Amino acid sequence: MAKKQVLVACGAGIATSTVVNSAIEEMAKENKIDVNLIQIKIAEVQSYVDTADLLVTTAMVKTSYPFPVINARSFLTGIGLEETKEQILTELKK
Repeated sequence: MAKKQVLVACGAGIATSTVVNSAIEEMAKENKIDVNLIQIKIAEVQSYVDTADLLVTTAMVKTSYPFPVINARSFLTGIGLEETKEQILTELKK
């Protein structure tokens, strides 16, 4: 399986994306999935449009991208967290 490039974005690229980034890193390790995690501001996503495989974000996304976008606010609220993790794993395993 090829290494996946995953963008982890929030408004500032610091606080909430760090929480999500750590969780994805742990999930990838547990499932032996090779990922390249890039923690960014949501405004920087366009710079990676040609190389990213997945965007996981806690920010609102109004733009369409050529890769899946997963809303990760559940990592902050705890509501629907398992479903979000399953969505991320499904995309990483493709």
